[in-house]
Amino acid sequence: MTTQNKHRGLGRGLDAILQSPETDITSADISGNYVAGAIAQIEINKIETNPFQPRTDFDESALSELADSIKNQGVIQPVTVRKMGYDKYQLISGERRLRASKLAGLKTIPVFIRVANDEQMLEMALIENIHRENLNAIEVAISYQRLLEECKLTQDKLSEKVGKDRSTVANFLRLLKLPAEIQIAIRDGYITMGHARALVNISDKSKQLIILKRIIDEDLSVRQVEMLVKDKPAKQPKAIVPESYKVQAEALSKALKMGVKVSRDSKGKGSLTINFKNDEEFERLLDFINKGN
Repeated sequence: MTTQNKHRGLGRGLDAILQSPETDITSADISGNYVAGAIAQIEINKIETNPFQPRTDFDESALSELADSIKNQGVIQPVTVRKMGYDKYQLISGERRLRASKLAGLKTIPVFIRVANDEQMLEMALIENIHRENLNAIEVAISYQRLLEECKLTQDKLSEKVGKDRSTVANFLRLLKLPAEIQIAIRDGYITMGHARALVNISDKSKQLIILKRIIDEDLSVRQVEMLVKDKPAKQPKAIVPESYKVQAEALSKALKMGVKVSRDSKGKGSLTINFKNDEEFERLLDFINKGN
């Protein structure tokens, strides 16, 4: 391989690297056991994990489900490794499959064997991580940031590699400017990316956190948050008081000879207010309540 070809093979996206013959191990490189591009069965205990793996959280129940599937169907998609020395390999992508295979009790696993330097390893792991299902927005944003900083990519080049518009990439990166409390709320699913994008437009951190609390406590929609950010009153859902509630409140008012008011929001949460004019009425109200017990 020429020096020119070597340079051309570096820094490309995941698909290009995995499909390129320039990055295949040849049969001579692995003692004649495998030909270039072949899928090999490697002993799991000979594969070390990827030190550049950006993902640290693996759902145990999901891993168990995958392990059960692997017991029945086997590993459908091979993992990708690079050769580190005689009979030693390092995982490039597929850690979830590797972990589930261990849980399933497999001794070997199908692999693609590739050549990759450390920068390629990091890039490939990050890009695979970005394309996982159920990835939260903060994990995506952190992976984008690492690709920019550690793989020295521009936002244009990054958007090309991950197959996203530049504006989409920029929106994810902006999330990392939010306070830690808001990033945790995104990560843990308390607010959506839409909520977060509205909060990014607030320069005052204290106001961001106040609105964050309102989003969680009042279950505000993205539209309501956008209105709050624009300093416009958010339209609240119309309160709905069932007719039966009104009838019961009126009956109670007559029985007590006091004013009774009932309120209820769209989710069923509400209050019953009884007005008394003086201490005598208050004592009468207590007697009424105690007799009911």
